[in-house]
Amino acid sequence: MISTEKKQFIGAVDQGTTSSRFLIFDEEGRLITFHQVELPQSQPHAGWLEHDPMDILDTVVTCIYETIKRFELMGYNVKDIKGIGVTNQRESAVCWDKSTGEPLRNTIVWSDVRTDDIVHRLKKRDNAHIVQQLSGLDITSYFTAVKFRWMLDHDENVKKAVKEGRACFGTVDSWLIYKLSGGQAHVTDVTNASRTLLMNLKTLEWDQDLLAFFDIPQELLPKLCSSSEIYGTVGLKDSPLKGVPIAGCLGDQQAALLGQKCFNKGEAKCTFGTGAFMLFNTGEEAVESKQGLITTIAFQLGKEAKATYALEGSMAVAGSSLRWLRDNLRLINSMEEVSELAEHVPDTGGVYFVTAFSGLFAPYWRDDARGTMIGLTSYTNKYHLARATLESMSFQSRAILEAMNQDAGVPLKVLKVDGGVSNSNIAMQIQADILGIKVDRPSMRETTAFGTAIAAGLAVGVWSSIHDLDQVNSEGVTTFIPHLTLEEREEKHKIWRKAIESSLHWTDDVEALSSGDSDQDE
Repeated sequence: MISTEKKQFIGAVDQGTTSSRFLIFDEEGRLITFHQVELPQSQPHAGWLEHDPMDILDTVVTCIYETIKRFELMGYNVKDIKGIGVTNQRESAVCWDKSTGEPLRNTIVWSDVRTDDIVHRLKKRDNAHIVQQLSGLDITSYFTAVKFRWMLDHDENVKKAVKEGRACFGTVDSWLIYKLSGGQAHVTDVTNASRTLLMNLKTLEWDQDLLAFFDIPQELLPKLCSSSEIYGTVGLKDSPLKGVPIAGCLGDQQAALLGQKCFNKGEAKCTFGTGAFMLFNTGEEAVESKQGLITTIAFQLGKEAKATYALEGSMAVAGSSLRWLRDNLRLINSMEEVSELAEHVPDTGGVYFVTAFSGLFAPYWRDDARGTMIGLTSYTNKYHLARATLESMSFQSRAILEAMNQDAGVPLKVLKVDGGVSNSNIAMQIQADILGIKVDRPSMRETTAFGTAIAAGLAVGVWSSIHDLDQVNSEGVTTFIPHLTLEEREEKHKIWRKAIESSLHWTDDVEALSSGDSDQDE
């Protein structure tokens, strides 16, 4: 049971695609305080997205400093923080110089599609089938290995550092733990490694056949660890957390699964952040998807613990579609306005919006798809567009849920939700209506950060087992129940499938048209 004698706290670095945060939880899972800083974005070309690794680090350091300052003003003692965990945007690729600790180039972010040509070339190889067999992943621009391959092929700084033995490769967790530990630890955990295309799902080791397939030297990669163990201590100069163990590490979606307390086989969650990610706990069995989903590691809570696996379906665009309405269309002044607009109308007025800005992820995996809005008439207004944007997330999550039900063999009855978009009541009601199942939203929704806090807390002894957390964050759950009839739901879904068909083949058609124009010019 949880001790009531003296308070203990766990810190959590939550480094995402658009912002960085540091949060502090107590031993009963209550959020004490946090600080958040927006992360600068860079788009040097169409389809490219980069972050400066120093911006990633600096925003995290700022968040730690500001959170600790607030924590101490509240009357707490930083010495009672027993450990910290790190959770991060997954699949993004970082490369730095181990002799100087400085980045060699910008991070290539998970949604960046510059590697499409590499992907198409690799898929044509005779032995391409081994990638999914060994890693559980298909070869797409989403995953990290193709980003590392691009760096090795196109970046002179990286090539030179590799040749001279100075280069370190890693995902964002590796970069942050390396810097926060003062260069002590070049590590990653199995959840992040399971997103690289380079780890064997069964052995939980870097796979020699996969390394050879992508031609990536193993010495560039971090040491593989479990999700819950002490990797080092904070060694960053002048950090208020100096000496505190760094003891938890998970990719953000696996962290959210853990933070939602989906400890058991058959439980699932969906996080609606920049993208949306649904994970289904399959226990100690790595279920091979026949429906276009990803087989991945859910968590491994200790060096000697067995890994828990999950099926995952991901959508590239969720909250970022609201940002698009704000920044590109100037339809709203804040993303929260979307809910207010959507509540003005009972439906979309026949508008369907496929938000395939950089292709479609699970279960479609179509990089030739592009954003498509159909059903527009002179009757259409901004209220309909706002509601259609929210509906687009629900239709895509339904496709993922249907695939999971088929792979798992047991239909899911309740979906746990979190992430920024989950704060919208109307968005979650639309989810329930289109999915046709109950949607549960916890009262404390910082589940991604809480998941890595759980991992760190278990490693440093704040909790002795996951059963200590049975009653944590279990009160105040909001449940959304479907209101649409089965006929209404299926009719809407039928039209959505037509909209999906309309979004496909766009890149092929545009390339063909461009080629035709060039021929005419000549």
